[in-house]
Amino acid sequence: MDSETLSAATKNIKNHLSVQSNGSISAPDPPKQPFVIGVAGGTASGKTTVCNMIISQLHDRRVVLVNQDSFYHSLSGDTLKRVHDYNFDHPDAFHTELLLSCMETLKNGQAVDVPNYDFKTHKRIEPGRKVNPSDIIILEGILVLHDSRVRDLMNMKIFVDTDSDLRLARRIQRDTVERGRNIQNVLDQYAQSVKPSFEEFILPSKKYADVIIPRGGDNDVAIDLIVQHIRTKLGQHHLCKIYPNVSVIHSTFQMRGMHTLVRDVKTTKHDFVFYADRLIRLVVEHGLGHLPFTEKQITSPTGSVYPGVVFCKRLCGVSVIRSGESMENALRACCKGIKIGKILIHGEGNNGRQLIYEKLPADISSRHVLLLDPVLASGNSAVKAISLLLSKGVPESNIIFLNLIAAPQGVHVICKKFPKLQLVTSEIDVTLDEDLRVIPGMGEFGDRYFGTDN
Repeated sequence: MDSETLSAATKNIKNHLSVQSNGSISAPDPPKQPFVIGVAGGTASGKTTVCNMIISQLHDRRVVLVNQDSFYHSLSGDTLKRVHDYNFDHPDAFHTELLLSCMETLKNGQAVDVPNYDFKTHKRIEPGRKVNPSDIIILEGILVLHDSRVRDLMNMKIFVDTDSDLRLARRIQRDTVERGRNIQNVLDQYAQSVKPSFEEFILPSKKYADVIIPRGGDNDVAIDLIVQHIRTKLGQHHLCKIYPNVSVIHSTFQMRGMHTLVRDVKTTKHDFVFYADRLIRLVVEHGLGHLPFTEKQITSPTGSVYPGVVFCKRLCGVSVIRSGESMENALRACCKGIKIGKILIHGEGNNGRQLIYEKLPADISSRHVLLLDPVLASGNSAVKAISLLLSKGVPESNIIFLNLIAAPQGVHVICKKFPKLQLVTSEIDVTLDEDLRVIPGMGEFGDRYFGTDN
């Protein structure tokens, strides 16, 4: 291998790795994976109804539904002529390799064209249906729990269990109304292939289910419990499971939209400041929720007693100059008359971070401290700032560190070194690049916020 090829290969590897605070290179945390749910059950058991109920309750999440029916093999020749003898409920009726390929593509965060199957002609027709990657992927079909390779893609496996007589009645109605078949053909097909295949292939797959839903879509309690479990899983970044002192604000479409704007290189300064301020306010409010409180009963103007709480009043803010100063107005808006100190830390390359300036309240050791810095990258500056607060007598458990975004490397550094500190952020990004910039990040925050960028 010549020197130019080696140099190019080394650069390519570095682009996919992260740099730790000691200069060594390590693999970045894996990108966030979608939550995949498999929903199986007999024909007309109410699988689609269950899926739609789950989707309707997860309206603040990006959810996509993939039907196993889309992956039926196209029929032709003699098979098409004898279609009434064809077993559509047999595992061989599906193009499982294509289904696996599509699901893997979606899980890797890429859009995919899902086949469009016509049940009247029994052929796949063009164009396919474009499906975009989402937070949640629901794979629905009679045999989605049959193949172990498909099951291995799933985070949750559901089996919809419905009485066989009710399923037959629903199938007759569906196939005659939606698929243009006559009742006798439906009954013949049910006796010849649907019922035997259910007993041989579908019902045995029930043992692989994590959750079995009796009565299908009529079981509101089961649906509510499933949605609650999904929300719990989605609301936890994997770092929150490692470090109990990390709090990531629950993401909504509003927050995702604001992050889209502040991260967009084309966003104007005016819009950047407007939406950054909105995000900062959310982070500050969330951070204040981690303060200790005492219970207090008050009387409302109606004469009613209200059981309320009173938060700790001895607190102050400390901003890391200069990006942290962008968070001061939101803190003042939430805490009238709050004292705010300042810390300036500077460093170039691998020379470490140096404390240049500090101005802190004289009684800071007796206060809870909200440390303000919108971007947590390598964590080097944050370690210096937190160490200064500790040297001033502030208990580690009294520090709440507020960020808009954080790199996983910085989270690891801070939470390992200061396990009693509370870290609050609105999003944890993917990694750091070789220049210690957060990726995807939002650029140089201070320059964009104060209008000093090029």
